[in-house]
Amino acid sequence: MSDSFFYTSVKDPLATPLLEELLFEYDSRYGTFFNAEGAKAELNKYPPEAFSPPSGNFLLLLRDGKAIAGGAFMRYDGETAEFKRVWTHSAHRRQGLAKIVLRELEQQAIRQGYARVYLTTGFRQPEAVGLYLTNGYRALFDTAADPETIRSLPFEKWLSEPAPASVPGGAPIAAVRPQPSSAHP
Repeated sequence: MSDSFFYTSVKDPLATPLLEELLFEYDSRYGTFFNAEGAKAELNKYPPEAFSPPSGNFLLLLRDGKAIAGGAFMRYDGETAEFKRVWTHSAHRRQGLAKIVLRELEQQAIRQGYARVYLTTGFRQPEAVGLYLTNGYRALFDTAADPETIRSLPFEKWLSEPAPASVPGGAPIAAVRPQPSSAHP
């Protein structure tokens, strides 16, 4: 079993199964609550270029060449990256992968000049709320309020200096950062 980070594009075929499952999950939790098109409207809300350097990035965590988790960020303002689509494939949950992806995204945001992260999650995603709260994110909403009355739950985190990424056992994870004109094999 070999895990590695792969920086690529939202359009990369390696990302397709992960994004399709994310679409299904959002639709199963929210249906048309936010939009008549359902989750497809959210996933298509931003052009792929929004998640490309120099302002953004799109990350996959690969295990033996298959995407098992991922996430992205885009520019929110001059000092802030907005994280989107932090996701772990359902077959690979409960391994701490979302935390690993979150930390790598934070480090990449620092490398790209950001000092702060802003993100939102939906009110029907208590797992995401827990992830962010236990990883140093500050809720920008009343955590005692009924999340359904807030709907979109915002968080922020001020970033510190870059640190090497590692798996829970401490072994480093290699990061593949292709040149802008390169494509994966």
